[in-house]
Amino acid sequence: MAQINLPFSKRNPRQWKLLDLITFALFAAVFVFFVLVFTSLGDSLAASGRETLVLSSTSDPKQRHKLLNLVESGKHSIESCPYEAVDHMPCEDPRRNSKLSHEMNFYRERHCPLPEESPLCLIPPPKGYKISVRWPDSLQKIWHNNVPFNKIADRKGHQGWMKEDGQYFIFPGGGTMFPDGAISYIERLGQYIPISGGVLRTALDMGCGVASFGACLLKEDILTLSFAPRDSHKAQIQFALERGIPAIVAMLGTRRLPLPAYSLDLVHCSRCLIPYTAYNATYFVEVDRLLRPGGYFVVSGPPVQWAKLDKEWADLQAVARALCYELIVVDGNTVIWKKPSADSCFPNENEFGLELCSESDNPNHAWYHKLKNCISKIPSSAGEYSVGTIPNWPERLSKPPSRAALLKNGINVFEADTRRWQRRVSYYKSLNLKLGTPAVRNVMDMNAFFGGFAASLSSDPVWVMNVVPARKSSTLGVIYDRGLIGVYHDWCEPFSTYPRTYDFLHVSSIDSLIKNRCNLVDLMVEMDRILRPEGTVVIRDSAEVIDRVSRIAGAIKWTSVVHDSEPDSRSSEKILVATKKLWRLSS
Repeated sequence: MAQINLPFSKRNPRQWKLLDLITFALFAAVFVFFVLVFTSLGDSLAASGRETLVLSSTSDPKQRHKLLNLVESGKHSIESCPYEAVDHMPCEDPRRNSKLSHEMNFYRERHCPLPEESPLCLIPPPKGYKISVRWPDSLQKIWHNNVPFNKIADRKGHQGWMKEDGQYFIFPGGGTMFPDGAISYIERLGQYIPISGGVLRTALDMGCGVASFGACLLKEDILTLSFAPRDSHKAQIQFALERGIPAIVAMLGTRRLPLPAYSLDLVHCSRCLIPYTAYNATYFVEVDRLLRPGGYFVVSGPPVQWAKLDKEWADLQAVARALCYELIVVDGNTVIWKKPSADSCFPNENEFGLELCSESDNPNHAWYHKLKNCISKIPSSAGEYSVGTIPNWPERLSKPPSRAALLKNGINVFEADTRRWQRRVSYYKSLNLKLGTPAVRNVMDMNAFFGGFAASLSSDPVWVMNVVPARKSSTLGVIYDRGLIGVYHDWCEPFSTYPRTYDFLHVSSIDSLIKNRCNLVDLMVEMDRILRPEGTVVIRDSAEVIDRVSRIAGAIKWTSVVHDSEPDSRSSEKILVATKKLWRLSS
């Protein structure tokens, strides 16, 4: 039969519609393919899908456990967090914590989510992030885009805190109470207390701003731990750490600070606005717990001889008298007291109801330990580590402190630990780990014990945050007696710092930090959060543990290599050296 060709107008209407739909669907599929593959929208949708996968897989405990096992086995990589998480601090999250009680600033303290409440993802760098300015130039300037918050510069620039200068933030070294610079302010303090000469070594700056006070004390070999909360000033501590100055995020609220008793030669407050006499002088009592016998307490700013604060100033002086502190000087709006070297006049009758703590109270218990309204009795042995008696810096670094003897065979263990870490650090440097170069300034030892690793770096241009795990022996007092600094911490929780704040993380026996309590994947994701791009990680442990660590390192975008332990060592430990890549979110 011959084919009959009908004009378009005569074709079957239904056949035309079906053909049209098929053609449209084909072209639509091709269009979507090109959009997803060749445009930023495709990247965005893919990232959104990955984010949804990460969030949903970690919110269900069973799914989260499954995901952790996949990561540890090397079968799954951890994706990036969304850009909004660029400055995420899990335990200081204002969105969560603002709902808590504001009494005694409880809401500004650490409040950590459960692991299943936290997405398992890697924190991205901010847009325009650059490798940090190297030390010592970072003391004076940092990249604006690395900490892109202008609030302090806008509000405090006229007081010399910091200023925006093109692509940098610069730090003139001023502060609210020393707008002409911290150097002249410290010189004035030096008229009354021994700033120079090594008598003072460990200091605490409370409510530190951008830590210019601590920065200027470095030239006097005084190592200052600065702290401030995460508050409306926006990233004070992040600025300090980006500059290369020791600092932590903390709040003097309802709990003791995570520091040992009788550990600080100097405590300083420059307009920190801490109400030392409130709650029956509880905050002054915490200062007293931290100060060594013979240590100095400096308050500059309100309420010291401050207009309309006569009552608060009178109360502050009354507390100091009740605690038998010696008044050194009142110079304008600055007061300096010296803590007694013994229980010279306390307990006594006082209007604040202060009494000695019970014998059962251990003043060194400071991890999630509530503040107490009682005075810790100065031990009879405290004279050996009081200011003026403890060896001057740098002699105190190597001399076994009396507190080491509190552990079984403590002095022998201290000396052996010091020698061991001298050998190990020498070997580390042969592996080209950048130690001793300007590329490494902020260092953390995550399992510090007596601080032997940090002591072996004393000639390098670094400072070390010595972390003593809260569940291990309380050796942090020994670390401070050596003239080093650090904090208590439990590594089953995130650390109180901003992302990208350390150049070098070191941990010996990583498995002991978490064993049978939490997951190695979570710990290494947290290490990634606080490590700077191109930063170095050194982990030493058994071959079995290092094998697990190596697989997880690949899942979090680290490049790593495994070394044998030191040639002259009898240890079967392996050493993993890893580097964090600088990666960016797709635009």
